[in-house]
Amino acid sequence: MELQIAVAKIRKYATSNSGDTVEVIERPQGGMSAVMADGQSSGRGAKWISTLVVRKVITLLADGVRDGAAARAASDSLYSDREGKVSSTLNIITVDQETQTLVITRNNPSPALLAVQEDIRMLNAPSEAIGTRRGIRPVITEFPLQAGTTVVVFTDGMVHAGERTGEKLDILASMQTLLDCELPSAEFIAESLLDHALKLDRSRPVDDISLVVARITDEQKDEIRRMSVRLPLEG
Repeated sequence: MELQIAVAKIRKYATSNSGDTVEVIERPQGGMSAVMADGQSSGRGAKWISTLVVRKVITLLADGVRDGAAARAASDSLYSDREGKVSSTLNIITVDQETQTLVITRNNPSPALLAVQEDIRMLNAPSEAIGTRRGIRPVITEFPLQAGTTVVVFTDGMVHAGERTGEKLDILASMQTLLDCELPSAEFIAESLLDHALKLDRSRPVDDISLVVARITDEQKDEIRRMSVRLPLEG
């Protein structure tokens, strides 16, 4: 099997900074984790919050701390630093080679998508953003690694896409259409979902939008690990 992870993100229209932060880290016992946070509000203040949260989480994951404990620690740390006055959403997707499991950790009112082959379901159990009080716990979904599994997590910019134009995004239907394509890659899914959201917002996103797609395929061409990043540079 092979793991593909793709990230696609864009800042809110007419702002200089995205309040979302995404990082991908190798796990000490094998596997990968993708961590995504969306700081309260937008712009530089939100970016500071989301960066603080993600750095706390990836430091703990690198030390071997389990995802749920890392999420709780990040919440308590943000609460202590900002006295409960700011919040952040948090998502962690982990493919753990040691346990041979896929783990989805949510502190995000926005749902996540889980597809196994052609069967798609919404992970929408009530979930609370971190940082507003002590003891906030994440919603955790864990299941065995299986080829043909796809997970999509996103910030609330996806949820609100199209609201201004009266064409609200149906992400479940969009995901079904993409999976009907022959062997779609994680990058193709991420790019297509973001492109659809931008079209509904007339290329002027009403909020920061970030997506992380993790896909497990039954293909494995070689033993080479690859990562590719594309970042627009303003000069």
